[in-house]
Amino acid sequence: MDNEEFIKANKEMWENRTEVHMKSEFYDVEGFLNGRETLDPLDIEEVGNVKGKTLLHLMCHFGLDTLSWARHGAVVTGVDISETAIDAARKLAKQTSLSGKFVQSNVYDLPKNLKGKFDIVFMSEGVLVWLPDMDGLFWIISQFLKPGGVLYLRDFHPFFYVFDDESEEKTPKVRYPYFQGKKPMKFEFDSSYASGDKKIKPMPQYEWNHPVSRIINATVKSGLRIQFFNEFPFIKFRYLTMLKETDNGRWILPGRENLLPMMFSLKAVKE
Repeated sequence: MDNEEFIKANKEMWENRTEVHMKSEFYDVEGFLNGRETLDPLDIEEVGNVKGKTLLHLMCHFGLDTLSWARHGAVVTGVDISETAIDAARKLAKQTSLSGKFVQSNVYDLPKNLKGKFDIVFMSEGVLVWLPDMDGLFWIISQFLKPGGVLYLRDFHPFFYVFDDESEEKTPKVRYPYFQGKKPMKFEFDSSYASGDKKIKPMPQYEWNHPVSRIINATVKSGLRIQFFNEFPFIKFRYLTMLKETDNGRWILPGRENLLPMMFSLKAVKE
């Protein structure tokens, strides 16, 4: 298989998961329809004021964060590979009377499917592992930014992906490579991060872990100037079994709260 076939398989997997996610407690769609904030506080703080700005959300799933940015005053466009997710996002936009454009597209095919330049390109949480080519991704991001426009990316830290997410031990156990090559890792699960106890159809999925150096070098190579790269010792959901939830909804390594980087954020400007 080549990357195109891997991405196609991932698309089929996301088509299968979307309906389950729409009904999940994790996403709490009903809460969103009643005004619940879905954006992480870090996103709001680090992106800053978006009122009146054009915002392109790549890999938006079914649009909760995209439409949340619309609630903050942004003029939003959401992009996702899944047709099911994009259809759901459009329905949510109508239900909430929020203005938003949604485009079904593989990120790498986006220049063929979307025109225009944006003040902000936004990506968050668990996105980079689905993409094989960092240089290609950041080049596309740069093409969609206006001069002076900013990229904001918040994702799980690639170092944290090396640990065994199936281990029941109390200490993180290394299982996966940090310096992964071009070949993806293949998984098949009968559940997802949002499905809870509900079983879903196991389908092959392919993931690439990109070390920090690859992410930063691709950003710089695309012509973007990095304003900051922040790392955090917490995460938004229970990725490892030994993690403990805090009062503010973060998951930490109990007793060793500052031991490991679990999440990062990157902000860069197109000069």
